Amino acid sequence: MSIQWFPGHMTQARKKAGETLAMADVVVEVLDARLPQASSNPMIHELRTFRQRPCLKLLNKADIADPAVTKAWLEYFGKQPGVMAVAISCKKAGDVAKIPGLAQKLAPHRNDAVKPLRLMIMGIPNVGKSTLMNALVKKKVAAVGDQPAVTKSQQRIDISSRLTIYDTPGMLWPKIDHPIDGLMMAASHSVGVNAYIDDEVATWLAGYLLDHYPALLKARYGFDLQGMDAVAVLEGIAKKRGCLIKGRGGELDLEKAAGILLNDYRTGTLGRISLETPSLREARQAQLAQAAALPPENPENTPITDEDGDH
Repeated sequence: MSIQWFPGHMTQARKKAGETLAMADVVVEVLDARLPQASSNPMIHELRTFRQRPCLKLLNKADIADPAVTKAWLEYFGKQPGVMAVAISCKKAGDVAKIPGLAQKLAPHRNDAVKPLRLMIMGIPNVGKSTLMNALVKKKVAAVGDQPAVTKSQQRIDISSRLTIYDTPGMLWPKIDHPIDGLMMAASHSVGVNAYIDDEVATWLAGYLLDHYPALLKARYGFDLQGMDAVAVLEGIAKKRGCLIKGRGGELDLEKAAGILLNDYRTGTLGRISLETPSLREARQAQLAQAAALPPENPENTPITDEDGDH
């Protein structure tokens, strides 16, 4: 399944972001700590490198991501030129309070009262930009919702004589090349619900959790995973939670079970989970490159899978 979602307002948002970036000192890119690279918009990288702007990458929702994996990502991003990365939760005031000081280190020339440090907050939908904005300003200046693309226009906020912030709408990119990136973003609620089918995303997620976090699945739903595949996990959730289709003689409602699994993952109820690691990302990208190099008529041009067999 290939997931694509690029609402019309995002084209205008990209153009406006490019213009505003000329005035900004530092790009503050908010990422989902559970899928840091998949949630990093390549258009943001292109815009900021064209303008030669440093980047502070905030791995938000770190409190519900796998801490060992987050550590690996911080080391990975820390090796990139002009980039500083930090794991945070935008819901924690102490984490947010550190951000201006960290950004200041990337723009040492803005360490006086002559001109304010100008930060541009960017990221894909539903990674926590609005929550971050409200926490930085210490009042509600951005709409917060559990649906992606709540913010549709850019705004400038002068916090003090030494700090100005530009808030931008969540932006995706026109074509998501890697199908698994689309699945990860859909599972994490960063694309509109009309762009995917819950059952298909939840089936992928169940398979990934079986391979990487089986103990969390068992602890949450209380059934033996021995011999199960992804569909069997959804069936097990349906049985445990009494998800039945009315008038169908006890037929399991897998759509409702899919919604339960996705919600439990999104809220962190399942536990601390990450959907990609630097090494897994590298393996997936290598597979994508290999598949792209094969001629279309080649019967060996098989679907891309994870290094461990996940589709």
